[in-house]
Amino acid sequence: MTSTHSHPQRLLLGVTGGIAAYKTAELIRLLVKQGYQVQVVMTEAATHFITPTTLQALSGHPVCIDSWDQRIPNGMPHIELSRQADAILVAPASADFIAKLVHGFANDLLSTLCLARECPLLVAPAMNKQMWENPATQRNIMQLQQDAITVLGPDSGEQACGEVGQGRMWEPEALVEGVQTFFTPKLLAGKKIMITAGSTMEMLDPVRGITNLSSGKMGFALAQMAMRMGAETTLVYGHTHAPRPLVSHAHFAATADDMYHTVMQHIAAQDVFFGVAAVADYKPNMRSSQKIKKSEDILTIDLIKNKDILADVASLPNPPYCVGFAAETEQVIEYAKQKRLAKRLPMIVANQVMTAMGNDNNQVTIIDSKGEHTLDTDLKTNIAFKLLTHLKTQLDLD
Repeated sequence: MTSTHSHPQRLLLGVTGGIAAYKTAELIRLLVKQGYQVQVVMTEAATHFITPTTLQALSGHPVCIDSWDQRIPNGMPHIELSRQADAILVAPASADFIAKLVHGFANDLLSTLCLARECPLLVAPAMNKQMWENPATQRNIMQLQQDAITVLGPDSGEQACGEVGQGRMWEPEALVEGVQTFFTPKLLAGKKIMITAGSTMEMLDPVRGITNLSSGKMGFALAQMAMRMGAETTLVYGHTHAPRPLVSHAHFAATADDMYHTVMQHIAAQDVFFGVAAVADYKPNMRSSQKIKKSEDILTIDLIKNKDILADVASLPNPPYCVGFAAETEQVIEYAKQKRLAKRLPMIVANQVMTAMGNDNNQVTIIDSKGEHTLDTDLKTNIAFKLLTHLKTQLDLD
């Protein structure tokens, strides 16, 4: 967690009785890794599925179960615990517990502190498909949403009972993303942003191609953060092994030509375009339909220039706000400035190839009409947050 985000420091995690409680251990591990302080409160039923000892070890805090917990100084844990929290997340939230929330029942510690809270409440439903589809549960979920309680999930998939259907709790990674999205300021709400990411592959024959070392991580970090900040996000991605974030629209583009056509097909609706992908500048003039056999000592391949996606988007009659990326090996700032002027871009982000490609961290310099803004080395997700926050100030000026 970084100071750039307005993440809550303290999360109260409620665990209710359901088989999905086994996922809560991993959820706590991931939340702690992201810098959250996690205080666990379990219902008595939850302790039959996973032990308080496990969750205590992972959270680093004593687990509370009992309304009469003597460890809380004033003997009022239902008030004390919720006052210390920036948010409450109940995961898993059983059908029974959701019904309690809707009707304001307060017959154990977790339901009482949810009723007495002054902070936001998020719930991650988990139950079998019949319970989820039951009209009572559906009414209750609608009521939670009307009461401004955030409902994360559920998912569809295989369930512990052997059924397949809606009702599975979101996976821990998705829940962490849901929590972080909830707390990220929606600076880009109402904006449509397109981002290209990854590398293209220009095929020589059915098995060989020309590509580069771009991992796609920076573009993916921008897409993930744009989603958290409320933008409708379109991701056009090439070859990458990085896990792809959930976005509004995703399109795979294998080659520079594929990426060009995909971008141009969807660009008219966009407010902002980020050209982060490492698009091949050249492609083979001829592509062999059969595998090229090893024969001569020297193989000569004619390469022809690919279209310049970023330059063509920037020169559209009514272009979106265009942000380029310049990955250079030398004279990084100088080349980036030249590229910005040559392509008529309002903003370009300069970074050093050696430190950027494939790494989780990056160090960049934003160059726009106001000058240079250098961002210190940081995780690519944090760089993305700072870039998008800077972008917001530029959009407001335009």
